[in-house]
Amino acid sequence: MTSKIRVLITTPWPQGAVDAMREHFAVEVHEGPLPMPAEKWHAALQDFDAIAPTVIDRLPPAAFQAEGRRTRILGNFGVGYNHIDIDAARASGLAVTNTPGVLTDATADQAMGLLLAVARGISLGDWHIRDGQWTGWNPTDRLGTQVAGKTLGIIGFGRIGQAMARRAHHGFGMPVVFFNRSRIDPALAASLGAQQLDTVEAVLEASDFVSLHCPGGAETRHLINAERLKRMKPTAFLINTARGDVVDEAALVDALQAWTIAGAGLDVFTEEPKVHPGLLALTNCVLNPHLGSATIETRTAMGLKVVENLVAFFDGKTPPDQL
Repeated sequence: MTSKIRVLITTPWPQGAVDAMREHFAVEVHEGPLPMPAEKWHAALQDFDAIAPTVIDRLPPAAFQAEGRRTRILGNFGVGYNHIDIDAARASGLAVTNTPGVLTDATADQAMGLLLAVARGISLGDWHIRDGQWTGWNPTDRLGTQVAGKTLGIIGFGRIGQAMARRAHHGFGMPVVFFNRSRIDPALAASLGAQQLDTVEAVLEASDFVSLHCPGGAETRHLINAERLKRMKPTAFLINTARGDVVDEAALVDALQAWTIAGAGLDVFTEEPKVHPGLLALTNCVLNPHLGSATIETRTAMGLKVVENLVAFFDGKTPPDQL
């Protein structure tokens, strides 16, 4: 691979992944401000053969319309790509890849962690100690909800949804019900203690915990809305490690305030890094700053996936993860 091929990484990566990219290409890393400003995008499209964006990047129209554009491929650092207009990219001859598979376990771990945290008040208990509010053990202090044996509902039964089911069923003895747009092999579902239901509503009504693992985008925007939140049990909890816009945040705030549902664990938000102010005031939700893939192993593997896709592309091959 020739070093004349120039690649821009729009957000700093783990060093091991950057070093791997530099073995093949001439690489520049945009260190800040983040996200990368529009004027930097305009220049980058003229100066670089490939750009590696992340979920925080909102590509300007010039990414698909600029005259004399040098950039031929976007190697997205992440599995989700609702921040990229795929149809416009294809129409303009711009290839796009993503990084599926490598963040499955880390994201499922995060979802399970949020489930436990909100059910047992783990984050709230930590802050009570730090704030000097703990006065000692007593039999009725900060009672949570038992997780073992409760029913988990999963919306979206792809790699991450299946990994979540595996943790819940085999680790905590939880029966699993799920909704997925396509039919899942019954034998696979059975091996995970899971049963496929026909509608989102059926899953919501049956579950003590609901974990979202569906893709973002127009089809799933506000999939969980006021009406569907009312379908959940008043003792149930919502977990979201998918995309922020899958949940109508205003409706969720109303449901949490009214105790229509018992709580929520959220790792993603509609307008990151902004968080709905109503969520910040509530004690029955746990909020994390988009940490689903945040392990050194996973973030490095994501970068290596981008490298693999770009190497294939510039070798004249179809990238393994082309969208």
